[in-house]
Amino acid sequence: MYKPHIVILGAGYSGLTTATKLQKILHQNEANITLVNKHDYHYQTTWLHETAAGSLKPERTMIPIRDIINQEKINFVIDEVTMIDEKNKKVKLLNQEISYDILVIGLGFEAEAITNPDLNEHVFPIGNLNNARVLREHLEYNFAKYANEVEKNAARINIVIAGGGFTGIEYAGELADRIPELGGEYDVDRTQVRIIMVECESTILPGCEQEFVNYAMNSLESRGVEFITDARIVESKHDRVMYEKEGKQIEIPAKTIVWTAGVRGNSLLEHSSIPTVNGKVEVSRDLRVPGYENVYVLGDCALITNAETGRPCPANAETAIASAVVAARNIKAQINEEALQHFQSEKKAIIASLGSSDGVAVSLNGKKHFGWKATFMKKLSLNRYLLQLGGIYLLMKKGRFNIFHT
Repeated sequence: MYKPHIVILGAGYSGLTTATKLQKILHQNEANITLVNKHDYHYQTTWLHETAAGSLKPERTMIPIRDIINQEKINFVIDEVTMIDEKNKKVKLLNQEISYDILVIGLGFEAEAITNPDLNEHVFPIGNLNNARVLREHLEYNFAKYANEVEKNAARINIVIAGGGFTGIEYAGELADRIPELGGEYDVDRTQVRIIMVECESTILPGCEQEFVNYAMNSLESRGVEFITDARIVESKHDRVMYEKEGKQIEIPAKTIVWTAGVRGNSLLEHSSIPTVNGKVEVSRDLRVPGYENVYVLGDCALITNAETGRPCPANAETAIASAVVAARNIKAQINEEALQHFQSEKKAIIASLGSSDGVAVSLNGKKHFGWKATFMKKLSLNRYLLQLGGIYLLMKKGRFNIFHT
């Protein structure tokens, strides 16, 4: 009997969901499954803005992978992927090489800033848990240094957020709530701290309804966030950032430039022979790579087109999880030589937090919610994911049950 080796790269939303679904729907004699991840834990990227602001401890977001997978069915390898050799059906890791019959790529994203040498060195992306830790420690260090300086350097407590999308406004909201506590700890007056959001479009939350935009801006401005729109960051140094607006370049003294302006698929894909578009792989409707019937690409690495609108599906956790479920079913069908199903983009709730007790949301029925109701919806969504991933045990261990606070 054909018993393929299924290799899953990455234990983010898409990779771990694929693994947990496969261990449920495949018998041990149907396939060998290997999950590769460079850490022994999974984390939720939708919580990273809270960790980066310092309002949520990193360990609250960490989920040990061995607590989730059935190790009798899945071989878990802690290692880093260095090359994908799809022609020879091999994956090279730092410490070994693995052959595969079916490959699932869910390696996550990288900040777009890495492609610009003028921005790369001095920006702080919020791309993973370590990034979030570094940013939190950097903020605390600069507040402490500012408090002890005889000649105060305003750049230490000026925080520039590059990008006014969902990640940007969520971080700004969390940071605005955190600053009074941080200032109290280091004896820094809140009025001395600047949080400045720079967005290249004419508005924050581009593509969202104006009612959403207005509410978010009013909420954040009331807590001291400044907005600069129609502007593009062109250079960053260790103590300043330069942005361009209306043909003029303007400098802001700042030691903290947080990059939320855009992401791309993992650069390993661009070094393979798999074709990419802006760092992502345009997959077919069954989530395989055209021309590579044994390779599935999911999550932030995938460019999935909505069949109804012809537009790309949003690169968010909901799409990653939903596509992983379809991929797992298709892998089982492929093994059994059955027809594969197409990914159908379903309408999802839109939720963005604006701090611990404020937010904006649109539920599945199209109803709009603001304030604590949106916060409740976000935490309910987070809890539902935990329940689906690891059952009631994981929900009780990691769930968010307080509506207003972490």
